[in-house]
Amino acid sequence: MVPIQIRYADAVREIVEMSAKASKNLSQLRESQVQYGTSPKEEVYREDNVVLYRYKAVAKKVYDTPLLIVYALVNRPYMVDLQEDRSLVKNLLALGMDVYLIDWGYPIRNDRWVTLDDHINGYIANCVDYLRESYGLEKINLLSICEGGAFSLCYTALHPEKIRNLITMVTPVDFHVPSGLLNTWSGCSYGAQSMDADAMVDALGNIPGDFMNFGYMLLKPFQLNVEKYLGLTEILDDEAKLISFLRMEKWIFDSPDQAGETFRQFIKDFYQENKLIKGEVTLGGKRVDLKNITMPVLNVVAEEDHLVPPASSLALKDWIGSKDYSVISYPVGHIGMYVSGKVQRDLPPAIVDWLKAR
Repeated sequence: MVPIQIRYADAVREIVEMSAKASKNLSQLRESQVQYGTSPKEEVYREDNVVLYRYKAVAKKVYDTPLLIVYALVNRPYMVDLQEDRSLVKNLLALGMDVYLIDWGYPIRNDRWVTLDDHINGYIANCVDYLRESYGLEKINLLSICEGGAFSLCYTALHPEKIRNLITMVTPVDFHVPSGLLNTWSGCSYGAQSMDADAMVDALGNIPGDFMNFGYMLLKPFQLNVEKYLGLTEILDDEAKLISFLRMEKWIFDSPDQAGETFRQFIKDFYQENKLIKGEVTLGGKRVDLKNITMPVLNVVAEEDHLVPPASSLALKDWIGSKDYSVISYPVGHIGMYVSGKVQRDLPPAIVDWLKAR
């Protein structure tokens, strides 16, 4: 085997040149250039740190029932409207949908006492009721994403009379499938299934967003911490690609803290004890029974998702009571569901057609 020959002087020169190139290009970018959330919206309801936004219509409305997007707590919801050519919201608006979004905001110290019940029977319930009253409707449509999907499954099971159609995207349902984040963490002290959530919340109150981000990065340490930054050197001369990269980086590291009591119950009841599919989650004194979900359900799955493995999402069919259940899947990862050109081209019309048919 021939050893790799690396001259110290050449290596130093390459590093210096790469650093200079990065510094020059990055310094030319202003914060105002790295924008996100391109679709105009207005605040229509606020409660504590939670805001309900309505996106301004850009096309003739084709469907009378509003669509409410419920995102996860872990990252900021502007991923669904990241930039002009990567926006689920923009594409739904262009097809005549009336779109709303719950923005959970950034928890503060006092929010450590906000519970899972507060999120589901409080904030989500109040936003749903606001829309029902505003439109004079008994039921609205929900589009729920990732952890927000698990929240929406709970809400819909408890209040099925208020939801007309339910769409879940990259949503964990069975938290004990033998793959992905759900079990990758379980074999180490940092893992969700072996985590002492009580000790963490008692000691920290709210769980720092940086802690959550660190865990996600450990899932693919080389790809997420080395490879992507090496690839950055290839786009430093392309301002458009560089801005897209920085916009994604901003979203990745824009991680709100997690409300302590909500984190405690979600880790223990969902990740560790898998109570959602067992029908053992209790909120507001009532048991969450997924069999109460009898309205049409569309389940959108990412086939290469390392955070929410497909098997976890596809388990939904076995536990709900709906006879009108559909699945759409794409060969992308968790983030690819929002940034893939193919998905952004095909998914919005598929959602609209599915809703219009019902």
